[in-house]
Amino acid sequence: MHNRISAIGRRPTDLPLFSPPDIRTVRDTGLSLDLLCDLALRIIYYAGTITAGEVARRMGLPFGNVVERALESLKRQLLVEVTGGASVLATSYAYTLTDKGYNKAAELIARTTYAGVAPVPMDRYFEAVKTQSILGLRVGRDEVSRAFSHLVLPRQILDMLGPAINSGRSIFLFGESGNGKTSIAETVARIFFGGYIWVPHAVEFDGEIIKVYDPAYHFTVDPETFGLSTTDGRWVLCRRPAVVVGGELTMAQLDLIYSEATRYYEAPVQVRANGGILIIDDFGRQQISPRDLLNRWIVPLERREDFLSLRSGQRLRVPFDPLVVFSTNMEPTSLVDEAFLRRIRYKIYVPDPTPEAYTEILSRVCTAQGIRFDPAAVDFIFEYYREHGIAPRACHPRDIIEHLVDIADYTGVTPALEPELLRLALDSYFVPLRKS
Repeated sequence: MHNRISAIGRRPTDLPLFSPPDIRTVRDTGLSLDLLCDLALRIIYYAGTITAGEVARRMGLPFGNVVERALESLKRQLLVEVTGGASVLATSYAYTLTDKGYNKAAELIARTTYAGVAPVPMDRYFEAVKTQSILGLRVGRDEVSRAFSHLVLPRQILDMLGPAINSGRSIFLFGESGNGKTSIAETVARIFFGGYIWVPHAVEFDGEIIKVYDPAYHFTVDPETFGLSTTDGRWVLCRRPAVVVGGELTMAQLDLIYSEATRYYEAPVQVRANGGILIIDDFGRQQISPRDLLNRWIVPLERREDFLSLRSGQRLRVPFDPLVVFSTNMEPTSLVDEAFLRRIRYKIYVPDPTPEAYTEILSRVCTAQGIRFDPAAVDFIFEYYREHGIAPRACHPRDIIEHLVDIADYTGVTPALEPELLRLALDSYFVPLRKS
């Protein structure tokens, strides 16, 4: 395993330092033969009749000397029988359950219905996360500038974001709604998207199965694209994940999620985000209080590991390796006290755009819409702001121009930054303050 020092200086575009080791024997899997036999039996149960090669493919493990041994053990126990084969190749032999096998499978399924890719032992998952940790990633000033070039941000914010990303610690983005906090967080995610990590389909602890891989967050790439290969199909090469949760987040989602229907566990959001970024959007508007959320994560944020609960009450130690970004339009001190804020390492205020920044944003929006830009439009809009007591926001140029285009299309005129169209767009976008 690579140590912490060997990871320093890695670029986000580098391939992972960790590689799944080749599997040649049952011992190499880190799992017991009994666990592999039980998994193979459930796979055969659900398939009805299935070839040995297909059993191996579904388990994500080599046939020779691994799945082969599990099937031989099942045959010796009279739990399965061979019903045919297209050739002399052992992988082509078709298997089905005996009556004794059906009874055994029913007992197993009463405990768990899991019949997917074989899990990875928790200690090996820990090793993989540590080796591929975000703490080893580095971005430079030019890299950050290029990544955020689609946004109009003060240099001061970019120079705060760079060190925050390199720290791998938590980031607190705050400021008024509409000034680009979510866009900033998503761009940070794209910086990490340049890197790749190996993610297991599932992990195993004390006989319990926990699904980790989630196609909603883990976007796979073909290892052969990078000249990589492994005989351990339990791992998937993915882009570093970006997990976004908002007001729907509950305390239950931060722990193992057990399904009574499937009788196995789903990993919580912070585990799915390991090696990538976890964005808590609209922080302070979740169904759990900010204090409770930070209380829950005080230890994980500092020690890079978390503790989850199994149904039995047993506590399970898991790695905690996402870059956590809290984004809010609420005043930080109204959410948590100073002691809590200290534990969120980087606090970055995203201000309202200056007139110069607003002009640049409006110019870019007009170019994208095919409208000739006129600097006088900015003066017109800011006069409207003063008249109605409105503060400028970074999202306004996009929204105002979209309104203007809709109005022009409806009235049959060419979209342009003319006072009449602008005022109609502004009146339909904002709620004017009426004087009594």
